[in-house]
Amino acid sequence: MGASVVTTEDLMEFKSQLLSEFEHLMVEHTHPRPKTWIRSGEVMERLGISHGTLQNLRNKKIIPCYKVEGLLFYDSLEIDDILASNKVRIKRTA
Repeated sequence: MGASVVTTEDLMEFKSQLLSEFEHLMVEHTHPRPKTWIRSGEVMERLGISHGTLQNLRNKKIIPCYKVEGLLFYDSLEIDDILASNKVRIKRTA
């Protein structure tokens, strides 16, 4: 195994990455996202979809849901994240 030279610059970069990860973990731990629970009807209205489409999205594991005594609940922030991560830009022609 060959010897590796670690420079001061390497150590400063490592320190920066480590501090960034610690900061992210601290923010995540001290300021968790609040859950805002919504029901199926509100999800369908928000997305402009039918009950069948919502069921297909659940079955395909695209939209996560939580079941409590037969009632389905959705985290509105997860719905927003799903919409944002699947954004499609449509080119308009004039």
